[in-house]
Amino acid sequence: MKLVIQGKNIEITDAMRAHVQQKIEKATAHFQPLISKVDVNLSVQNNPRIAPNQSTEVTLFLSNAIVRAEESSESLYASIDMVTDKITRQLRKYKGKRRHQDHTSVRPTDIDKALSNAEITPENSADISEVISHQPALPAAVVRTKYFAMPPMSVQEALENLELVGHDFYMFRNIDSNEINVIYERNHGGYGLLLPRQNHGKSHGQSDDGAAQNDQKEATISNVTPPKISPISLAS
Repeated sequence: MKLVIQGKNIEITDAMRAHVQQKIEKATAHFQPLISKVDVNLSVQNNPRIAPNQSTEVTLFLSNAIVRAEESSESLYASIDMVTDKITRQLRKYKGKRRHQDHTSVRPTDIDKALSNAEITPENSADISEVISHQPALPAAVVRTKYFAMPPMSVQEALENLELVGHDFYMFRNIDSNEINVIYERNHGGYGLLLPRQNHGKSHGQSDDGAAQNDQKEATISNVTPPKISPISLAS
């Protein structure tokens, strides 16, 4: 397991590095064979009006999942302790999900097929903007760039990863189409799936003869209670 520790507005001391390593090893003790890399980002906000101003972000790269957690405190060491405790809970949750899947009769391919066959309609077209509209305004400049592996996975696996990383959305490569999809949490419950338009770049869903096309698809799982993925209803 590779451990990478980085700092922002702070110099990483040997004591900090040792504390992070001890806490990460303890949190991942039963999962290290599944983890290829751990990224730890320690940061301090120089603005005194931002409190708590010392944060720790941890990202674990597993064979088929990404687990992420972040905590802030007035003490950097406290934020390290808090975030590793959260990582421990998330890994236990992940283990429970995998164990549950081994005994469930729900087939992920059924979910994937249902989602991929759902057409966008006037009633659910507004859902597409939810993933953006409920987010706070972002600064004009790109303040951070991340690169990560994107192995093909099913919609079911993407949903599990969404829950593990703690974000409102998760981008993944669909194993059935090999295209980039986005699954996201809807404001009114359930999850939505965004797929790329299939009309070769024509905008507004218009074909060569001006007829409207519904090539862009968006589906909603309205009754998902993780980790159980049934029953499923699609917005119409």
